[in-house]
Amino acid sequence: MNRKNFIKGGLLTAGMLGIGGWAAKLMGNKKPEGEDLNIGYNHLPNKEITTMNTVLHKAATRGHANHGWLDTHHTFSFANYMNPDRMHFGALRVLNDDIVEGGMGFGTHPHANMEIISIPLSGDLEHKDSMNNVAVIRQNDIQIMSAGTGIYHSEYNKNKDSKVNFLQIWVFPKQNNIEPRYDQITLKAEDRDNKLQQIVSPDKETDGVWINQDAWFYLGNLKKGFTATHKLNLKGNGIYAFVIKGDVTVAGQTLNQRDGFGVWDADSIDITADSDAELLLMEVPMAI
Repeated sequence: MNRKNFIKGGLLTAGMLGIGGWAAKLMGNKKPEGEDLNIGYNHLPNKEITTMNTVLHKAATRGHANHGWLDTHHTFSFANYMNPDRMHFGALRVLNDDIVEGGMGFGTHPHANMEIISIPLSGDLEHKDSMNNVAVIRQNDIQIMSAGTGIYHSEYNKNKDSKVNFLQIWVFPKQNNIEPRYDQITLKAEDRDNKLQQIVSPDKETDGVWINQDAWFYLGNLKKGFTATHKLNLKGNGIYAFVIKGDVTVAGQTLNQRDGFGVWDADSIDITADSDAELLLMEVPMAI
């Protein structure tokens, strides 16, 4: 499949599968009066843990496609990967683990009413958009776009002789049809050594890029034996853990590299690094 058809198919499928039968309700700025849209509970429960609601996504169960120029894994349904039990986790719609060959990338394509976060893991990713932003992001950078009323952008591997690996994450917005915006920050890697560094927040006055949603993201470079209890910021939110590297136990569940694990109906989660590890935590609303 060429890049044009891949992008077209991915956007179409994301639109169809990502919003489903309640799409019309999310298109305006307000939810239906007196109604919560519970979009986080379409997963099969993990019966091994009974103290809270959880869902486990092992790395090997993710959707996978290799297009030659793009080798990608999808935690949730996207493009040609369609799994009705894996549409989203609350407001978390897309978690793609993309490896792009040198000089290749995603041509100019549109987005609307979605919060899009990119986290480079290795290599250099070049971004251009219809707001005249041109930037290159690399490891330790965090990028966000609020697509709002509509935006066009492209993403390419800046280098022709090496690959780029990045996580692309889509979150449903708190408010639709806002003015599109772009932001990126550079983090200090040492600020997440054996601690959870906040990288995304709904509060413009705190650390991380600002997101148009009641969502908080954290990154941690954890040494073997690290333990912590992480408290959620907002009642009713859930938290999705994604292990970038190593082995981590989250809320009693042992996780390995690229495993994902969602927890909701909990005020906090316990974390133990079973090896040196890199961990991403994404706290999102379970009802919007």
